[in-house]
Formats: sequence, structure tokens, C-alpha cells
Amino acid sequence: MRDAITGLIGRYDQLGRYLDRDAIDRMNGYYAEAADRLAVVELINRDAAEIVREAAQRLWLADPELILPGGNAYTTRRLSACLRDMDYFLRYASYALVADDVTMLNERVLNGLDDTYKSLGVPTGPTVRSIALLADVVCEKAAEANLTVASGWVRAPFEHLCRGLAATNVRAR
Repeated sequence: MRDAITGLIGRYDQLGRYLDRDAIDRMNGYYAEAADRLAVVELINRDAAEIVREAAQRLWLADPELILPGGNAYTTRRLSACLRDMDYFLRYASYALVADDVTMLNERVLNGLDDTYKSLGVPTGPTVRSIALLADVVCEKAAEANLTVASGWVRAPFEHLCRGLAATNVRAR
């Protein structure tokens, strides 16, 4: 698994170059944000179940047909799978937050997920909305906890997941 520093050093190594001012500045920025990133991840770890529950409630309010008969989250088994997947996305987003490298999500989450969701008939639209809602809840909780974070880097892994899943447009059964 890569992080921002190993990725940066790897790029310079491939080019056979010494680290220049730009590389040093990027590393300084990464380390300067480290405490904030860890504070957000600690919040996610502590409140993961609540974050998933709140995002799911918002999704059901916006798309109640998902939990009605015939909906993709109808039946306890499907609802549990939906909540499990939301927790999975949240957990991997927290890894990407610490690493400051959203590309790790390609290998760990997005590669193969398209085929899996297609084979199961899982609609990506509601999945993408649930991931965006997870980002909203995390940002709101960070603000409530008076964490001074830039929502751009907090949202980055969630947005990367959304873009990756939005590339596929699987319709609900």
C-alpha cells in the first residue's frame, strides 16, 4: 500500500532525480496535515457505526423505494449487505485519508467491484449517493468536533470512490 510520501519518492526514483523544492514542499504539507488527518480518522473509527447509520437514514429518506418491496435494500439480508458495504467504503476512505493517496482505492476497492455489482444487480447510483452522504456526515462530525480540517482532503477519497463507481451505471432490478 502506498502513501503520499512513498508515491512521491517512487516518482522521483523512476526519473532518477533528487528531491527538489516542490517535492520537499509537498512532504512538508503532508506532515503539516498529519495531525488533522489522524484526528479525522480517529473520529471515523470512534463513530463509524453512527456515521453509516446517519448516511443510510439520509439515503432512505431521499430514496425510500430502496427499502420498499422490490427495492435493492428490501429484506433484512439486502439491507445488511448495503450497510456492510457502506462501512467498507468508510473504512477504506479512512485508510486513504491517512495515506493521503486516493489511488490505493483503485486496487483495494474499485478494481473488480464493477463486475461484482453487475453480477449481483446492485445499482451504482444509490451506492454513489451513499458514499457522498458518508462524506457529508464525516465533514459535519468533524465540524461539530471543532476539527479544523479542509473539507477538500476529507472528501477526496469519497469523491474518488464516487467517480470510480459512477463510471458504471448498473440499474436496479
